Amino acid sequence: MNDTPERAQRESIILRVLWMLVFLVVWQLAELLLGGLVMVQLIYRLIYGAPSASLMNFGDSLSQYLAQIGRFGTFHTDNKPWPFADWPAPRAPEGEAPHAVAPAPHPVRDEEPKL
Repeated sequence: MNDTPERAQRESIILRVLWMLVFLVVWQLAELLLGGLVMVQLIYRLIYGAPSASLMNFGDSLSQYLAQIGRFGTFHTDNKPWPFADWPAPRAPEGEAPHAVAPAPHPVRDEEPKL
């Protein structure tokens, strides 16, 4: 008897389990990173009165990445998350407006040095 389809399916599920274990470790690391990001953003908000735009964007992308890992791990999708797919793009903020930093003025470089 030829059990090639069954064997291929068994190898496929074993490979998927291995990827799920890898992404479980990645999930734990990303979860710690997101927790640290939340604390840094809170401190930034307390100091400057508004959240950091760059931290908001990275936090949103990271939370979407965690959702992608969850969907892959629960068999909701067969698409593996980053680095096999694109990193999630941040969405527009729905909460507070981010802290705006004015650009630094550039010195005039055509002047003679003052002695």
